[in-house]
This record gives sequence, C-alpha cells and structure tokens, in this order.
Amino acid sequence: MLKIKQLALESRFLPLSTRVSAGARVHIVGPNGAGKSSLLASIAGMLNATGEVSIDGQLITKLSGRELSRYRSYLCQQYLPLSTMPVFQYLFLHQPVGVEPVVLEKTLNLLCGKLHLADKLSTAVTRLSGGEWQRVRLVAALLQVWPTINPQGALLLLDEPANSLDIAHQRAMDALIDEFCAVGGIALVTDHDLNHTLHHADWVWLMHKGKTVAMGTPQNVLQPENLTPVYDVDFKLQHFSGKSWIMTP
Repeated sequence: MLKIKQLALESRFLPLSTRVSAGARVHIVGPNGAGKSSLLASIAGMLNATGEVSIDGQLITKLSGRELSRYRSYLCQQYLPLSTMPVFQYLFLHQPVGVEPVVLEKTLNLLCGKLHLADKLSTAVTRLSGGEWQRVRLVAALLQVWPTINPQGALLLLDEPANSLDIAHQRAMDALIDEFCAVGGIALVTDHDLNHTLHHADWVWLMHKGKTVAMGTPQNVLQPENLTPVYDVDFKLQHFSGKSWIMTP
C-alpha cells in the first residue's frame, strides 16, 4: 500500500492525503503547470516536500537511496543520455542487487522483447532515436521493480511515459504496466491523453493549479462538469462501440 499524508511542495502543489491499494493503476491528469510532475517526483522522494509518504509501511524519508530503490522506480519526464555506453550496460545499472544472472537475463529478455529492443542491446544509447531511448528508459524503470527479480518492488512512478512512443509501443507499455499491477504493484502515471486514462486507469487524480480537485474512478472524475473548468475547454462524452469517449466540440 502507498500512503500519502499532507504531502505538499511550496508554490507547486497543495497538501494531499490519500491511500492507494496494491494492484491499482492511478493516472494523474490536468493541464500544464497543474503540479503533476512535482507531485510524482515528491512521491518518489526526489524533491524536498513536506508531509509523509510510505510504501508498504516504510517512510521514504527513513530509507537510504539504495533501500528506496528496492521499493520504487521513477521515470522522470525528460532525460537525455549522457554517455556512449551500450544499452545493455545502461540497463544493468538499474538491476536490483543480488539477482541470479539466469533470472536477470530472462527478465531482461522479456521486457526488451515486449518493447522491441532485443536488437538494440549493443547500440550506444547516444545513437538511439527518441522513441528507442524512451523505451530503454521504460525497461530500466520496470527492471528495477519487476517482481520476478525484486519481490520488494511495489511502486512504479512514470511521468508521461508515452512520450515519443508510437501506438504499438504504447500498447506494449500499457500491457507491461498492467502486468506489474496484476501481481500487486502500484503504478502512478501522469497522462495528457484523457481517453487513454479513461480506458486504462483504475483511479484518477485530477489536478488544477496545484490542487487535486477530484479523485475517483475514471468514469466519475472524467466528466465534462469536472474537466471544463480545469482545462477551460468544452467537453462532452460520446458512447461508441461499447466505450465512452471524451470529445471536444
């Protein structure tokens, strides 16, 4: 379980208290500047926020960086490769300590296979396209907490993970996030695609000007009466082929 108590960051977001149960996929949505990235980074322990965050009963402020890395992984919104190391070396930097090589290789092959990176493992990270680099970063974040190699891995924090991904790789990413949650992991994902959130999230936090203005199921939160004042755009819901879709006139 993830527990958040009066978490706040001055000038970024107002105090937030909530709990997230094991297995939940939570999407954080809202316009630019709403505080989504700052909230996610604060939950990850990357910013000097006030309040408390605990993962499986462990306060993150009481954990060393190495201990915290066993419980959560964090994908920031933008990060450029800073060296010419090959992909496999970059990924090995994110492996949990003490994993049996055979199990690690099997897990790495699974994640790289799902995100179509098997042929890129020997490529220098500086020679990757934007989409390839994003997929490498996703594999690194998943590898850090993947249950077959890290039974303590409980929390996956992803800030706009679909950046630079085509539709096929977005679907592969969603399948891996769902697989992580299916065995009890918690995923917190910032997202600008409201229909993607409507169709994939279990729970939604809607943010506006640093305040979480609505929390609940996608069907309850992503209603025109909630979205229109936040985005200053008129919205309506359309129903087609058994699904709801958020539309603008």
